Amino acid sequence: MAHLYLREDLSDAEPGGEVELSGAEARHLVTVSRGRVGEQVSVSNGAGLLVTGEILSAEPARVVVRADAVTRVPRPSPRIVLVQALAKGGRDELAVQAAVELGADEIVPWQASRSISRWNGEKVRKGVQRWASIVREATKQSVRAWMPVVAEPVGLADLAARAADSRMLVLEPGVIRPLTDIRFDDGDARDIALVVGPEGGISPEESQRLEWAGALPVRLGQSVLRTSSAGPAAIAVLNVALGRW
Repeated sequence: MAHLYLREDLSDAEPGGEVELSGAEARHLVTVSRGRVGEQVSVSNGAGLLVTGEILSAEPARVVVRADAVTRVPRPSPRIVLVQALAKGGRDELAVQAAVELGADEIVPWQASRSISRWNGEKVRKGVQRWASIVREATKQSVRAWMPVVAEPVGLADLAARAADSRMLVLEPGVIRPLTDIRFDDGDARDIALVVGPEGGISPEESQRLEWAGALPVRLGQSVLRTSSAGPAAIAVLNVALGRW
């Protein structure tokens, strides 16, 4: 089984050198994952540097890994951005987790008009921190060299402004054009932003505003998916269309 550990301050590494882990990552490797000397693990800084090698020493306070292979993974282009509406019952968190494992490069919380869950005041900071924690764990689970960022929550005006600089696709059941009909030019490096509404869907006013801003409504299929599964399903489709899978 592959294991990835994150050390965001790791700026460089050379084959044959050593990489150290300390703090929570070292404790997790030794006490939770039961990592032992001689096993293979990967270490990343979450910004493209990926080191794979053998554990030389394993203590809860300090783990040393020999850098057998050092890879510098290019930043994905175009980036896939998931704009996920806040949802109740942790469904938005399930969407974030799966989206990161499937390849999302940025997560944008969206307080849609029909979102039952609301982030106000201190809840904004705690919500972003919670999603960032989910993103971090999903990055490790999927052994990704680039850790997605979690943006500050956006409203409709901010979301419409993003449509001007990206290819924004709004997932809406019942529209004519399926996502599988969309073609992507290899030379177009603009972000691909997938907009997913809350449990009650995207309101007509929101749909109209986003279309005016240049967003394109698309559907996934004939069925209606939950807000927790629509984004990840769409990302899977994009992975095929972009040649990542």
